[in-house]
Amino acid sequence: MNKKFWYLTKLSFNKKVKSKWFIVTNVILLIAIVALLNISSIIEFFGGDFENNTNIIVVDNANAYQLFEENLNVYAEDENFEVSTANDDIDSIKESLEDNQLVIVLNSDEVEYLKAELISNDKIDNLTYQIILQALNSTKTTIGMINSNIDPEILANISASITIDRTILNEEATTDENMDMVMSSIFPTLILPFFMLIVFLVQMVGGEICEEKTTRSMEIIIANVSPKAHLMSKVLASNLFVILQGVLLIIYCVIAYLVSLSLGGDSLGFDISSIFGMINSSGLTNTLILVIPITLILIILSFVAYALVAGILASMTVNIEDFNQLQTPIMLISVAGYYLAIMSAMFDGSIFIRIISYIPFLSVFISPTLFVLGQITIIDVIISVVILILFIYVLLKFGLRVYKAGILNYSSGKVWSKLFKAIKE
Repeated sequence: MNKKFWYLTKLSFNKKVKSKWFIVTNVILLIAIVALLNISSIIEFFGGDFENNTNIIVVDNANAYQLFEENLNVYAEDENFEVSTANDDIDSIKESLEDNQLVIVLNSDEVEYLKAELISNDKIDNLTYQIILQALNSTKTTIGMINSNIDPEILANISASITIDRTILNEEATTDENMDMVMSSIFPTLILPFFMLIVFLVQMVGGEICEEKTTRSMEIIIANVSPKAHLMSKVLASNLFVILQGVLLIIYCVIAYLVSLSLGGDSLGFDISSIFGMINSSGLTNTLILVIPITLILIILSFVAYALVAGILASMTVNIEDFNQLQTPIMLISVAGYYLAIMSAMFDGSIFIRIISYIPFLSVFISPTLFVLGQITIIDVIISVVILILFIYVLLKFGLRVYKAGILNYSSGKVWSKLFKAIKE
């Protein structure tokens, strides 16, 4: 029996890996990931300018050029501005003005201290306008203070950003406010591949079983192996496939990042060192050391659970259309888990989200997220793992009965009726 089981597993795995679809898809994935992380270099290669290089020509009628330039450098941060004073009259500048150039005319005013005119060939993006507006407002405020004979040191103290000392009384709260940004922006990107792998897993298991039932090859297979061995071979082969695909995705990302470094690109501004610095400053290093192994365990167990449910449901169908009806609830559950993980920071202190973190299928998305945010403890994560293991045990004990009853059932009755009937029996 073991030889037949491993033969079925190998046959199912090779059918997926050695297919042209797998090769073509992975080639496209590699190209797409490398292109995405190096989009700036690609745009520049074709003559585009990915960076926001804006030349600002200042017509200074208020003796405020130096002050404006200093304020602009403060607010610009990652934006690239080149500031210079005008050498020609305003009419000549307007005639020769290019698309990446802006003209700012600074004029003194007795009441408002400073007025400005912004000249461009076309509309400018909102970010650039807001940066210039902030710099001009700050310049106006400084000129007003200077004209009011306020001491320069006092003026510098007023203009300086406020210093905030954070004191967190809860010793278990290891995260800071910056992690909400990480969890709402970077984290969804990290869990999206896992979500997609679940979708592939469910469709692969169900689609392969439906195909064998449709072609009637199932009768020959079940005549040689038990339904249990057949189901477990599908589960094992599909899980090995999605794990392989996940490892390949990681390799593709590493390749893309190395290509980006070799080209001198910034990977869409995705600075890995700054993220590691934020994690380290937030005191999350020890948390991640704990959560990463447990998350991997949750992922593997969840893959097994999803594959088992997909196989059990597929056994009750006679065509792919019926299976599409049955897999809809599974997809909805995984979608709900994905979005709840993204919004988990909004549920701080909620008993609801804590209970949800224990539920199989959802725990893999939510439990690690809440642990990183400090909303649950490592004990809660372990409880999620234990509940998931018990859920898999129940699936194997009772789901196999449904699988045995449905695997050779070709009746055209309603799918849900057959499923509930098999469960009762």
